[in-house]
Amino acid sequence: MRREAVLSSRIEGTQATLGELLAAEAGAAVDRSPSDLREVGNYVAALEFGVKRLRTMPLSLRLTRELHEKLMRGVRGDHATPGEFRRSQNWIGPAGCTLANATFVPPPPDRLMECLGAWERFLHDESMPPLVHAALVHSQFQAIHPFIDGNGRVGRLLITLLFVARGVLPTPLLYLSAWFEATRRDYYDHLLGVTERGEWEEWIAYFLAGVARQAEDALSRIQRIDDLLGAWRERVASSRTAARLIDLLAENPYCTVNALAKRLKVAFTTAQRAIDRLESAGIVSMASEAKRNRVYCARHLLAILEEAPRLEPDAPRLEPEAPRRTRTRRSARR
Repeated sequence: MRREAVLSSRIEGTQATLGELLAAEAGAAVDRSPSDLREVGNYVAALEFGVKRLRTMPLSLRLTRELHEKLMRGVRGDHATPGEFRRSQNWIGPAGCTLANATFVPPPPDRLMECLGAWERFLHDESMPPLVHAALVHSQFQAIHPFIDGNGRVGRLLITLLFVARGVLPTPLLYLSAWFEATRRDYYDHLLGVTERGEWEEWIAYFLAGVARQAEDALSRIQRIDDLLGAWRERVASSRTAARLIDLLAENPYCTVNALAKRLKVAFTTAQRAIDRLESAGIVSMASEAKRNRVYCARHLLAILEEAPRLEPDAPRLEPEAPRRTRTRRSARR
């Protein structure tokens, strides 16, 4: 969730990295604007809130407004009435552009609720395959642009929540912001191609390519993280506390002795010995040399999480062919 939050916020200009967010959550001093970290933190809170709300209510305009309120509260754009649909005209274009020379102008305020009503009805129409449905829902939401600010982030949140609501994912493990951020120019061009020229097929093909690439990327990261944690557990198998610490590193590669002692309900000295054990095994290293509450980091794990997304498809796995003995058989195979 935090990786998605960082990448989706980066599309909108926020510069915080995943490592900085995780370090800050662990209590380390981070050389990054607090407002940037707050924006990313709000995205995480909104996503967690949305997943929980899906247990008691469907995706809807009401939930969309609630997501926006969580996302925009206390950050830049707070002036843009968090949780409320816009009552004025907005537009999209280069910095400093006006309505007259904007790249795209969404529906005017007096048509907004009509458009949103049609969008909500389509949101509940599950006759289409889930991935195609998500692609169209996202494109339509971006075209309506119902909020003064935060439309891109809310729209990308809705993709993940729609996957969960439609049963494609039991838990939010697949995110498309990495794809959109890495191919940002294509992302905007395809969205504009739909609204200007009705290029729905091109948009859907782009969206599905992103799903495929990010699914492969997620599976690769999950497998490598699982292998890494398994190898670490073997290194410290003789220490039960050290093994439990590895489980906590899977939640956040950054940690402090105080926090670990509290989470594991053990004495500070016991937690410190376990950390020392992990440090000797090459699993963690010191990230902050502060005299009090030192911060440690499992850098190999963080590297897997922070590496750039894979944009090219995996090479096909070809089964070895049986020997070809005759020209006739060879031609037949062709």
